[in-house]
Amino acid sequence: MFTVTLFGAGKIGVSIATMLSNSGRYSVRVCDIDETRAKKVAEALPSCTGYRLNLDDSDLSKKLLEGSKAVISALPFYANPNVAALADKCGVHYFDLTEDVEVTKKVTALAVKSKTAFLPQCGLAPGFISIAAAHLSSKFEKVDEIKMRVGALPLYPSNAFKYNLTWSTEGLINEYAQSCEAIDDGKKQIVRPLDDLETFSMDGAEYEAFNTSGGLGTLCDTMLGRVRKLNYKSVRYPGHRDIVKFLMQDLRFKEKQPELVKILEAAIPSTKQDKCIIFVEVSGIEGGKFTQRTYASTVYNRVLFGVHFGAIQLTTASGICTPLDLLLTGKINKQSGLVKLEEIPLPLFLDNEFGSHYRDEKALSGIA
Repeated sequence: MFTVTLFGAGKIGVSIATMLSNSGRYSVRVCDIDETRAKKVAEALPSCTGYRLNLDDSDLSKKLLEGSKAVISALPFYANPNVAALADKCGVHYFDLTEDVEVTKKVTALAVKSKTAFLPQCGLAPGFISIAAAHLSSKFEKVDEIKMRVGALPLYPSNAFKYNLTWSTEGLINEYAQSCEAIDDGKKQIVRPLDDLETFSMDGAEYEAFNTSGGLGTLCDTMLGRVRKLNYKSVRYPGHRDIVKFLMQDLRFKEKQPELVKILEAAIPSTKQDKCIIFVEVSGIEGGKFTQRTYASTVYNRVLFGVHFGAIQLTTASGICTPLDLLLTGKINKQSGLVKLEEIPLPLFLDNEFGSHYRDEKALSGIA
């Protein structure tokens, strides 16, 4: 049995702890700034114990990692550099879910000389989306363009925002506020969030997509010099982008993000009745012909272990539990330094106990 330490007992943290502990192969230390919450979560799960987390207390934090194989950060993105530094000092593997580009740069800098493995930006996007894109790209002699589109959406939107809160509100606003990476004409570009609006249909439904930050993970650097065009956009119901742009730019909430977090959490209800749209399109030369391959899948909320998982909870939790499991069981050979998610083969990911929650035979048809 592997002992791992989980920092953060929020929506996603609880999902990670539930998934790992019910596998029967993991003992999980659930740590949160709210000790009562951590213990409540742990008491409801097998092989879990709850602890108080205080990153300002170095001795306490180190003790939480003693005898642990890895630390998983399900904390707000801005806490991750401190967690990564702690992991490096304590000699444990490091995993996080951050979409923030600047935070990832700090974590990556620590990973360069680390004796343990660092896997930042796990989850759905960044995370699984890069694995799917890399798999499709590997089928081409020459890749021309990669489009990556992901959306966590409520099944029954009933407000003007056409959205419900399904994950971290801070993370959501951050990806609407920060600059985005892309490749255009073979060159790395910085593009504005909320720009480049497009519309498309999938399974008979209409959606919009626009630039958001962080979804590419490290794929932009990996594919630089190997692709003419690459970009990532978030998928929403039509009309959502215009409201967000009004809030972030016209009302200047980009400069007052904590205030917007409070407003949205007070006014927009959360839901677990959701779905996650995953769409990757790659075009290029295959067999001497200009060809396109597409991976399109929708993951729905479901009940596992007697617990209702929202689709974003399911995809995010399995998106981090899978590389953790692959690393600790030796199926990822690289055991130190930075490990990029796109280095994990798609079949290896989907054949894993946790990664199987992404398996969609219809999406896989024709891209083997």
